[in-house]
Amino acid sequence: MEQSHARDKRATYVIIALSIIVPIVVAILMLLPDTGAAESVRNLPLFHATLNGLTAASLLTGFYFIKNGKMINHRFCMILAFALSSVFLVSYIIYHYNTGHTSFGGEGWIRPVYFTLLISHIILATAILPMALLSMYRGLANQISKHKSIAKWTFPIWLYVAISGVLVYLLMRPYYPF
Repeated sequence: MEQSHARDKRATYVIIALSIIVPIVVAILMLLPDTGAAESVRNLPLFHATLNGLTAASLLTGFYFIKNGKMINHRFCMILAFALSSVFLVSYIIYHYNTGHTSFGGEGWIRPVYFTLLISHIILATAILPMALLSMYRGLANQISKHKSIAKWTFPIWLYVAISGVLVYLLMRPYYPF
């Protein structure tokens, strides 16, 4: 019991540290001047949307599996969703490190729709990191009741972030400079 408590405590510290460090690193890299290598990363926005779409599909499939009592399949899908989101994050950092800021050029009613979607996506994407890490840890540690208590919040937020990421890409696509 003490060993389990100590492991949980260490995991909590790691989750908190990553949840603070990752957004800070992303913000710092976004503030640095771009490298001018935009041509080398021009296809990454489409790649990001694809990763987000695959993440959403994996989350929905994992949800289906757990509702049908297929825990091993559920676990695979959730680990896959986390891996896809992790690849997205690394690629997103690489893209924004190498390119300048792209402004949304839409006018009229679509402009507030886009910015509402974007702002909610950014805020919830930041919030989902500790939630996903904690959900994954509790699930993998077989702390099922604790896993369920956080997963009921993690799943819909993570799904929203994945789907809204695709929508942000579709709305921004006409304004990428390449």
